[in-house]
Amino acid sequence: MPTVTLFKQDGTQNGDVTLNDAIFGIEPNEAVVFDAITMQRASLRQGTHAVKNRSAVRGGGRKPWRQKGTGRARQGSIRSPQWRGGGTVFGPTPRSYSYKLPRKVRRLAIKSVLSAKAASEDIIVLDGLSFDAPKTKEFRAVLNNIDASKKALVVLEDDNEFAKLSARNIPGVKVVAPNNVSVLDVVAHDTLILTKAALDKVEEALQ
Repeated sequence: MPTVTLFKQDGTQNGDVTLNDAIFGIEPNEAVVFDAITMQRASLRQGTHAVKNRSAVRGGGRKPWRQKGTGRARQGSIRSPQWRGGGTVFGPTPRSYSYKLPRKVRRLAIKSVLSAKAASEDIIVLDGLSFDAPKTKEFRAVLNNIDASKKALVVLEDDNEFAKLSARNIPGVKVVAPNNVSVLDVVAHDTLILTKAALDKVEEALQ
C-alpha cells in the first residue's frame, strides 16, 4: 500500500499515512482519464453562440421586383441567404455541450489520476489546517513550510472556512471540498494537498 508522510502545519513531520490501495494504488487507465477530461472540458463550454436566420433578420418583407420580365433572377426577399445582410443558413444555435460518462468510468478516472499523483509522490497530507482568521500570508507560509508547488490543489473539509478564505487570493492555488475533487483539477495542478479529515472523506466516497 502507498504511504505518504503526514505533516504538521509548521512543516514538521508527524508520522506516516497509509493510503487506500484501491484508490491510490491502481494502474492508471489513460484512456478513461482522457475521456473524463474531454467530458469536463465540454461541460465548461458556454454554448451561447447564435446567428440570425432569414426569419430573424430585419427587413425583406417585400418582394424586391416582379417575378418575370426584368431579365434578372427571380427573388422573393432581400433577406434570403444569398443576399448581403441576409439570414445565415445552418449557423450555430445556443446549446449545451455537456454529457455524462457512466458512473463506474468516472470513478475509475478519478482513481487513476489519484494513483498517478501517489506514484509520482505529488501528494501531501496535513494533519490539519487551523487559522484564527482569514490570513493569506499564513496560508502562503504553510505552503512554504511543506515545500508545495506553486500550482496546488488543496482539499479541505467543508467546515474549514477560514482556511478556504485564506487561500482564495493565492495564484495557482485552488481549494475544493472532498466531494468535488475532479479529474481535470487533479491533472491541472502539480501538487495535491489534503488534510487528514479530507483524505478520509475522499477515501470513503470512492470506496
